[in-house]
Amino acid sequence: MRKMEKNQKRIETERLILRPLTLEDASAVFEWAGDPVVNKYMPYPLHKSVAQAEEWIRSLGEKNEFCFCLKNSGKVMGAGSVVYDEQYAAYELGYNLNRAYWGQGYATEAARALIGWAHQTLGARDFFARHANANGASGNVLKKCGFQFQRYGQYVRYDGSMFEASYYTLHLGELPEVSSRKNGACHL
Repeated sequence: MRKMEKNQKRIETERLILRPLTLEDASAVFEWAGDPVVNKYMPYPLHKSVAQAEEWIRSLGEKNEFCFCLKNSGKVMGAGSVVYDEQYAAYELGYNLNRAYWGQGYATEAARALIGWAHQTLGARDFFARHANANGASGNVLKKCGFQFQRYGQYVRYDGSMFEASYYTLHLGELPEVSSRKNGACHL
């Protein structure tokens, strides 16, 4: 299970602490945002320096962007957000992770926590997410959290380039108990 401070931006899961990104996290952000493999399908440009990561963190302002920290070491190894999108009348879930931590269930654990936080704190009931079709692992994260495939489409990056994407939605009823178990289906 996870502990959530309702009106604050700090979430604890079994293995992670999710908290707002700060400028002190810029070096860790650069580790994944400067990795072309991780960044390939992200909406922002490849970071070429820690200074660029700092600039990106500053640009976030008051957005609901969290960093994912390993509870046992404090290491910042990913980030994610829940942002309302008027076009879809839903909250978009997004996440990325340092490649060294792929395949260990961290993205799913963090995504579950973000969904629960947004539902309980923001009153979010409708979510959507999208991933590059070439990035099936991201689709697996969404499915484990209860998202349902809706359609194929195009995703346009910051520079106008496009890639084929899959779009998913999730609708929540009453406040869920979101499990942060390492493996298994998301319990919403």
